[in-house]
Amino acid sequence: MEHAAIFRKEHFNAAHRLHNPAWDAQKNQDVFGLCNNPNFHGHNYELIVCVKGPIDPETGYVVDTKALSDLIKKEVTNKLDHKNLNLDVPEFGQLNPTAENIARVIYQWLKPHMKPEQSWSLTLYETPRNYVQYPV
Repeated sequence: MEHAAIFRKEHFNAAHRLHNPAWDAQKNQDVFGLCNNPNFHGHNYELIVCVKGPIDPETGYVVDTKALSDLIKKEVTNKLDHKNLNLDVPEFGQLNPTAENIARVIYQWLKPHMKPEQSWSLTLYETPRNYVQYPV
């Protein structure tokens, strides 16, 4: 059976502050710099979900991209778009909302909905030059 990879790109905007409450103000500033702004800062995130698997001989799909788009909107975009990650998203109440941790949380949200015969990963762009791939 032939295999392929399909990619779906979605977008969301969110604010956050990188901060470790166990550190003093100077160490937070030294490590996180401008990203430690107490008034938060925002990003225009780009999320790409890649699903790899067999091409269904009846549909020609690895996955229905409309269904994948709907899943991402329900499980990710609706939870993160125009939110303050530190204040509005329970998963980041005690977890520093770095791009790496945001990708991990998104992966956990999507994982229960993926088929076992498919492998998948995601790429999260925080800026056009900074992005995370998860898992690796």
